[in-house]
Amino acid sequence: MALYSDKVMDHFLNPRNVGVIEDADGVGEVGNAKCGDIMKMYLKIEDDIIKDVKFETFGCGSAIASSSMATELIKGKPVNEAMKLTNKAVAEALDGLPDYKMHCSVLAEEAIQSALEDYYKKAGLKDDEKAL
Repeated sequence: MALYSDKVMDHFLNPRNVGVIEDADGVGEVGNAKCGDIMKMYLKIEDDIIKDVKFETFGCGSAIASSSMATELIKGKPVNEAMKLTNKAVAEALDGLPDYKMHCSVLAEEAIQSALEDYYKKAGLKDDEKAL
């Protein structure tokens, strides 16, 4: 059996939504000190819908594939749906990741949540006003 699924390889070799959104409504950056991976997510949000999402990732193939898949899963979705995205959903959408690479999907989840928190902060929303 191959170490990585075809989907992981596809998202690694042809990542979707790579780049920067200059006037992003939310930006989140997370890293894993142990493996050295760093992910940065940019969100453009209109009427509580994620209109655009871009990412920059410094990391391994699994980190790049996880970032790419995560952006695909939240693009066009309401903010409250994006907030609920789990690393498990990212890994499943990639047809699985090796156990020792699951932390990459966790980083993708955390980067999105960090960007959404930034969005809420910039929008001045309090906890009870957030679309949870």
